[in-house]
Amino acid sequence: MRKHAPLYWRHTRAAWGFALPFVLLFTAFTAGPVLMSLAMAVTDLRSRDLRDPFAVNFVGIENFVTVFEDPLFRKAALNTAYFVLVGVPLTLCLSLGIAVLLNSGITRLKTFFRVGYYMPVVTSIVAVAVVWRFLLHPDSGLLNEVLGLFGVEGPHWLGSTTWAMPSMIAMATWRSIGTLIIIFVAGLQGVPTSLHEAAALDGAGAWQRFRHITIPTIRPTLLFGAVITGIGYVQFFEEPFVMTQGGPLNSTLSVAFHTYNQFGFGNYGYAAAMSYVLFLAVVLLTLVQFRFLGERDDRPRRRRRRPVPVASKEIGR
Repeated sequence: MRKHAPLYWRHTRAAWGFALPFVLLFTAFTAGPVLMSLAMAVTDLRSRDLRDPFAVNFVGIENFVTVFEDPLFRKAALNTAYFVLVGVPLTLCLSLGIAVLLNSGITRLKTFFRVGYYMPVVTSIVAVAVVWRFLLHPDSGLLNEVLGLFGVEGPHWLGSTTWAMPSMIAMATWRSIGTLIIIFVAGLQGVPTSLHEAAALDGAGAWQRFRHITIPTIRPTLLFGAVITGIGYVQFFEEPFVMTQGGPLNSTLSVAFHTYNQFGFGNYGYAAAMSYVLFLAVVLLTLVQFRFLGERDDRPRRRRRRPVPVASKEIGR
């Protein structure tokens, strides 16, 4: 052991030498800001206190209590829950359906379709906003023009409290399905064809094979797609920021957008507390997704036999 000790320490110093740049950057730009935001969340720090940090007071959980008492935050939380509960299943179902078609139904131009579906992911949000504002314009928008051909008067999509959030969901789904399609196609290619062939010989239809073979096989892929989509949708910010500024009447105001506004107003402590509430929402959603989409042990459990008391054995004799 002593003979190899110098070599061990040389390898250890070399490993730390390679890891040190990352550790420094992580501490300076990730761990440090996280700890500072946690400290801000339990104080009454405002923008005016930056010149005099000693005027900041410790308030404990007062900011967190204020968050849940704020009617505007509750409105933003309901909007975010609506966006997540509708947007995540819709995005997953559309992505999986298109991935199945690309994996089996479409035999030509697969690469063209894959690139086409992925283009919105790499497109600037500003360009996307221009396109969707044109599509959803109440007077000259392409969508209302098409509806007018069938005698239907289209609504003011982004100016209506009823249709503004569905418009945001449609836009977010359009932007997000490209990444999930690539992930799901990779997962579908790992499903053994022999299982489908054996099930088809036994008389199983296409839907039965998809439900009982494809879905259980790609369950880890579905879980990964649901988690990354859920995390992104809970923090949705760009869509209302660019398209509606949270309107009309705060119908598209999200928790992330509300937090951004509070930082802009100089309420740093309150905004930091709100960001941690949003973090807990992400954790809770991820745990729920792991509960429903995580791997399950379907093996039947063996019932433990209760030990027979000694006195009963003697009576039986």
